[in-house]
Amino acid sequence: MEEIKKSEKYQFLVSEESGAGMRLDQFLADQLKDLSRSRIQQLIKGNTVLVNGLSAKPKLKLTAGNEIIVEIPEAVPMDKVEPQAIPLEVIYEDKDFIVINKESGIVVHPAFGNHDGTLVNALLHHCHGELSGIGGVQRPGIVHRLDKDTSGCLVAAKNDIAHQEISRQFADRETTKIYHCVVQGIPSPPSGRIENQIGRHPVNRQKMAVVEAPAGKRAVTDYKVLRKSSASKAQWAFTECHLHTGRTHQIRVHMKSLGCPILGDEIYAQPPRQQPSAPRLLLHASQLGFTHPSSKEALSFTAPLPEAFSPYSL
Repeated sequence: MEEIKKSEKYQFLVSEESGAGMRLDQFLADQLKDLSRSRIQQLIKGNTVLVNGLSAKPKLKLTAGNEIIVEIPEAVPMDKVEPQAIPLEVIYEDKDFIVINKESGIVVHPAFGNHDGTLVNALLHHCHGELSGIGGVQRPGIVHRLDKDTSGCLVAAKNDIAHQEISRQFADRETTKIYHCVVQGIPSPPSGRIENQIGRHPVNRQKMAVVEAPAGKRAVTDYKVLRKSSASKAQWAFTECHLHTGRTHQIRVHMKSLGCPILGDEIYAQPPRQQPSAPRLLLHASQLGFTHPSSKEALSFTAPLPEAFSPYSL
């Protein structure tokens, strides 16, 4: 077996406002939310975390100006991914693909820090190993992904032909992707199109940001406010977003660019300070549409809104 290579690299700069006085492992747990504290400590002890170019201990107290570099190895090889009997909410399934309503809090595929308990582990068990391999051995069947804390419609392919065709539809923007979210504040105007470039944040590599061309990639979101609060304080808006592109964190970045971050967003907002408060990231992939890879029938799948949305939805 080939040696696992390092694939993800993050760089952080500690400031008086962010990180100064914190333990190294605590700071990284806040920045790298997909990794558990124990996995972060393993990275630190394995010398894949450097502070000012030097290895450090998890309990190191940070000071302003510290530069932290984190290198995270690739996903574990497929032969080490075990099927697990994790409950799945299946929306549709046939010989070519499966559509599930992903729960918030579950990671899609194994990676360093999440070797098990992922959606791939659950799919391998549910589909008895019948998932396509074209996406790479680390991500069997996965055509697209949702962030860990995002819930809703997700499709996985069971064979390579289905994987190729559904992936092509995603790449050619022939799919329908409708999300619902609850944002802090009320977007102005109440409906419109956001079209700009999204790329890695210049300082915090965990984040994405709106950047100036030619940097980044084109990102297009249509949005409209469906319901809004009438109170003068703790304003919120239940918002529908139609994605025309599929950039990382696209809706989260676009809502933030309107001055209305999504409630419960631990990357682009500060949930403890948000009013109203939310028990999770209030972002849900409500509808997914594409053409069946075999029958060529136009299909549309819907995932009902989770209970967390009930105070805000129609």
